[in-house]
Amino acid sequence: MDAVVADRVARVRAFNRFYTGVIGVLNEGYLRTRWSVTEARVIFELATRGDTNVLTLRRQLGLDSGYLSRLLARFETEGIVRRQRSEQDRRRQVVRLTARGRKAFARLDRRSSNSIHALLCHHPERAQRRLVSAMDGIRGVLDTEAAPIDVRLRPAVAGEYGWVIERHGGVYQAEYGWDQSFETLVAGVVANFLRHHDARREAAWIAEAAGEPVGCIFCVARDRGTAQLRLLLVEPHARGLGVGTTLVNRCVGFAREVGYSRLVLWTNDVLADARRIYERAGFHLVNEQPHHSFGTDLVGQNWALDLHAQGPAPTLDPA
Repeated sequence: MDAVVADRVARVRAFNRFYTGVIGVLNEGYLRTRWSVTEARVIFELATRGDTNVLTLRRQLGLDSGYLSRLLARFETEGIVRRQRSEQDRRRQVVRLTARGRKAFARLDRRSSNSIHALLCHHPERAQRRLVSAMDGIRGVLDTEAAPIDVRLRPAVAGEYGWVIERHGGVYQAEYGWDQSFETLVAGVVANFLRHHDARREAAWIAEAAGEPVGCIFCVARDRGTAQLRLLLVEPHARGLGVGTTLVNRCVGFAREVGYSRLVLWTNDVLADARRIYERAGFHLVNEQPHHSFGTDLVGQNWALDLHAQGPAPTLDPA
């Protein structure tokens, strides 16, 4: 095991020790009940699944067959579960909660919700969103069968335009080495949008996942018949979720809805992922030109989408 892997292993182990302490799984009785964590999990699974094949339950929870059999036998003696032979396969056992078992689950479920609610309430709203987003990220990496993270679009609100500027500067510096002049450019675009915003013909959207902003896009008026797509950004950890495509499609749809005949954009050839999204949306490359900006040599590109096939697209500059 090399030093980098060893460090990662140590950090994951440290997190496990920390988090098990935070949620109280090391206590003798989970959530101040007489149940262990494993016993509480079995009760939870039976409550949410209904009639459950014992073999399926064992495989789902990764429990030793003898241990689970003894646990269920004790639960049955205490009147918490009822076991019987499966009608479909007499070789299999099916287990379900009794009325007493459902009461035990209701108590566990209520205490678990209250415990996590209390944990969250100790932290401000933004920290709560970061926490939930990080947990979704961990699950997305470790659980290949996890449901896809739900991404939704909403209009940008006051207080988020600073985030747009900060994240553009941070992401492009980290990934492409662009200097602060790019952040200056973005700040100017945002300031101009806010200063001259026409709510009937212009809009800005935030893509949100697990309560946390993960992307943005602007649609601004270029002239009476032309709109410009600006400031498309997707956070690195949210790529692969379809965020960029969703944002671009919303911008295109909005431009059509409000009556523009043409949608244009300016980008650079190094932004390959964004260019593929533009191409899929129907944009075509108008022209390109080398330039030195943001501390590096680039090739700027003008792209256009004829929403109603009316005439050629104009040439754009970065502003």
